Amino acid sequence: MIRNRSEENRQAINCLFSSTRLISPPISIVRQELDSMVRVIYLLSLNDPAERRRLIESTLRGEKWRIKTTKGRWKEVTDRDMVDLSQRLEGWTLSVYKFGCAFIHLSFYHNYLTEDPFNRLSDEEKHNIISHMRYYHGGPNHDNPDMFELASYLPQVFHKIADNLRCYLEELERE
Repeated sequence: MIRNRSEENRQAINCLFSSTRLISPPISIVRQELDSMVRVIYLLSLNDPAERRRLIESTLRGEKWRIKTTKGRWKEVTDRDMVDLSQRLEGWTLSVYKFGCAFIHLSFYHNYLTEDPFNRLSDEEKHNIISHMRYYHGGPNHDNPDMFELASYLPQVFHKIADNLRCYLEELERE
């Protein structure tokens, strides 16, 4: 299921960047890929293979993930739980996740033709995004890129996440 979603996302991102200069749909696709990756990272963090299988089966049944707390109560595993875990391991997922969520929900970010949403981020968030973009993707070259310059890196960002996801899936299958 994850591989099928990832392949569909790969085709969509390639199509969107080969013929257009859209921003919102590619960011949403990047966010979807990241969603798959943080779920697989969460599964890998579990030491009990039976617990992993139980959560995978919950997904296939359309159920939310729930885990037992130390007090024996059931607690829903939230996106935030998974993102926080992968942020500790990867160091960049929170920035991409938050920025991607802003494009999934209708917000001022969609007004990028009039006002650059990157300028609405805190200095720390801007710095984090630019640092990660430079480290993993070689740019942007200056400290105040606009939305269109950042968007030009979306295919690279997507492919980096998709490649990491593939590696994590292979690791999950080995365990």
